[in-house]
Amino acid sequence: MRTALISVIGVCTAVSLAAQQRKPAATTIDGHPNFTGMYDLATMTPVERLPGMKDLVLTKEQADAAEKYEADRQVKNDAPLKGDRDAPPVGGERPAGKTYLEQLEFFGGGVVGGYNHFWLSEGSKYATVEGQKRSSIVIDPPDGHVPPTNEIGKKRNAAYLAGAVSPDAAESASAGPPGAFDGPELRPLAERCLMGFNSTAGPPALPNYFYNNLHQIVQTRDTLMIVTEMVHDARVVRMNQPHVPPTIRKWMGDSVGHWEGETLVIDTTNFTRKTQFRGSSEKLHVVERISRMSDGNLLYRFTVDDPDTWDRAWTGEYPWVVTHENMYEYACAEGNYALEDMLRGARLAETDKSKK
Repeated sequence: MRTALISVIGVCTAVSLAAQQRKPAATTIDGHPNFTGMYDLATMTPVERLPGMKDLVLTKEQADAAEKYEADRQVKNDAPLKGDRDAPPVGGERPAGKTYLEQLEFFGGGVVGGYNHFWLSEGSKYATVEGQKRSSIVIDPPDGHVPPTNEIGKKRNAAYLAGAVSPDAAESASAGPPGAFDGPELRPLAERCLMGFNSTAGPPALPNYFYNNLHQIVQTRDTLMIVTEMVHDARVVRMNQPHVPPTIRKWMGDSVGHWEGETLVIDTTNFTRKTQFRGSSEKLHVVERISRMSDGNLLYRFTVDDPDTWDRAWTGEYPWVVTHENMYEYACAEGNYALEDMLRGARLAETDKSKK
């Protein structure tokens, strides 16, 4: 009896594992492409084209040399440190980063350094779209750069930043104006671990270039959900529905979707000032287009429009690469006492200042 029971359990387990490993159907019951799955957004390709890089498409020689440099650099960075190494120079190190990822690491850690490389999971390849390796995510304007902020946006943001911290600020954000540490609710959402930094959830959803690169899509007939590994931000896209009234504002906006042939189109409006994308206003309008490429990966294209921030709309695209990796818990706020210490430090600084 015990042997038979074990056999039954073994069969059930095998069936369960097989069901978990089964690939999602290529199309849904209603005939639309099925994008359900896990995707890796890690890439070496920056959002904007680097100085000196004129063309969108990299030559094979350019891509191979840069990817080899990054691979060699990672091997060096992953090597054990010598226990008797010299102390860093006074004032910290100021390395001249040759690649985009090097520059980001320096910016994130400053002259005293940040995460060691054990904790980083950066891109190792350039974004590839139909065989072309790209030098930037931005494809329009053709120069690969986000249009400059117009006078309306500059004036609005200057007035805003005079009384508040930038809501899209990352961990390296400046202190902000007087009173910016009066309470936790005044600190940026990313700093408080309420949302990921660098628009990882979007829209538009962008790579963060450091870690937690996975995005999961769960698709049904009436709803599509995009879960971001970073802080587990979750966007819910309502299919074939009108936008909510303009009085209802959301951190990630109000996203509604529809199909145009084989392409999923997501239209997002109703943003708040708590998640200003690159200093955008509440008029921000983002249109995302997701389609399947010939290599099986998704092509994610987005167009950003906000007449109160930029004088023209701009567009970017890059692949969401299919992966069989697992998404793990991202407990950003769990056991994190930094915010409490920051507020306590502000009180001590105010006390010291009052004594002078």
